[in-house]
Amino acid sequence: MPMIDVNGTSLYYEDTGPGSTGETIVFSHGLLWGTEMFEPQIAALKDRYRCIAWDHRGQGKSGPEYRHCIGIELVWQDAVELLDTLGLTSVHFVGLSMGGFVALRVAARRPDLVRKLILLETAIGPEPLENVGRYRLLTAVYRTIGPRVVAGRVAPIMLGRSILADASRKADVARFVKLMTRRRDVWKAVNGVIDRAGIASSELARIRAPTLVIVGDEDVATPLAKAQQIVAAIVGAKLATIPRAGHSSPVEEPAAVTKAIEDFIQS
Repeated sequence: MPMIDVNGTSLYYEDTGPGSTGETIVFSHGLLWGTEMFEPQIAALKDRYRCIAWDHRGQGKSGPEYRHCIGIELVWQDAVELLDTLGLTSVHFVGLSMGGFVALRVAARRPDLVRKLILLETAIGPEPLENVGRYRLLTAVYRTIGPRVVAGRVAPIMLGRSILADASRKADVARFVKLMTRRRDVWKAVNGVIDRAGIASSELARIRAPTLVIVGDEDVATPLAKAQQIVAAIVGAKLATIPRAGHSSPVEEPAAVTKAIEDFIQS
C-alpha cells in the first residue's frame, strides 16, 4: 500500500504516473471519503494526465491521528507538503467539499502550485450554525455506539435523491455508505470540518488560477447558493451544475463530472 510521510503523518496516496499530455491533476476528497471518491475520473483520465489522489490524515487508509480535531489549516498544509515532496510545481487541483476547503487555501496561499482550480460541492464560509448541533450529535453517536446507527443519516446528506431512489443503484449506495463509515476514528476529521473558519475574501481575491465551480443540483449540504458565492468571490470563476447529483457528484454522475473537468482543463 503506497504511503508517504509528510508533515508528521503518513498518508495513503495513488499516483498513476505520467499521461500523454504531461499535465498533472490532483484530487482532494470530501469528508468521510478517500481516493475512491474520484475512481471514475482517474480511470477515465489517467492515460492523458498524471492523476494523484490521497486520503486526508485520519481518513480512508491514511494513518491515525492523535489530535481530537483535525483542522483544515493542518490538512491544507499536508496537501502542500505532499505536492512538494512529489516534486509537483504546477497542477490542476480538484477538491470536493472538505477537499474544496483545502483546494481554496492552496490556490490562495501557494498560487505557484495551482494551474487550474476545480471546486465541487464546497463552500467558502464556516459551517452554518443550523448544522453544527445535529452534526455534533451524529458525531457523538458515531463515536460512542458506532457507524451502523448513523449510516441511515449519512446517505441523505452525502448523496442526492436520484441515486437514493434508483433501485438499480442500490448496491452502489450500500458501497458508498460502507466507505463513508469504515473508520471509527473519523470523528476527528468531522470535528475539523465543523469547527473550520471560513476563508477570507482578501484571500479569495488572491486566487488567479482559472476556476470552475461545480455543484450537484440535488446537493443539500452545499447547495447552489454556496457555489454562487464562490463564483462571485473569485475573479473569472465559472459555474457548472450536474443534474441528478447531490453532495458526491463524482460517483453519482461520474461521466458528467469527468467531462466537466476535462473540458475545463482543455479550455
